[in-house]
Amino acid sequence: MNRRHIAWLLTAVYLLVVGIWPAAITPVALVGAGIAVAVSALPAPALIAAGIAAWLKWRPAPAALAAA
Repeated sequence: MNRRHIAWLLTAVYLLVVGIWPAAITPVALVGAGIAVAVSALPAPALIAAGIAAWLKWRPAPAALAAA
C-alpha cells in the first residue's frame, strides 16, 4: 500500500467514526439524563438512608473475622 491508499483509508475511518459516534452515544446520554431526573426527584434524606442501608448490608468484614 502506498501513502495515497493509507490516506484514503484513514479518511474513510475518520468519517465513519465522526459520523457514527453521535448516533451511537445518544442512547447512553438519554439514559444518563433519565437517571439524573429520577435521582433528583428523590429527597436527599431518602438517598442518604438508602446509601447507609446498602453500606450496612454489603460492608466488608473486619480483618480479624476474615482471617479466621
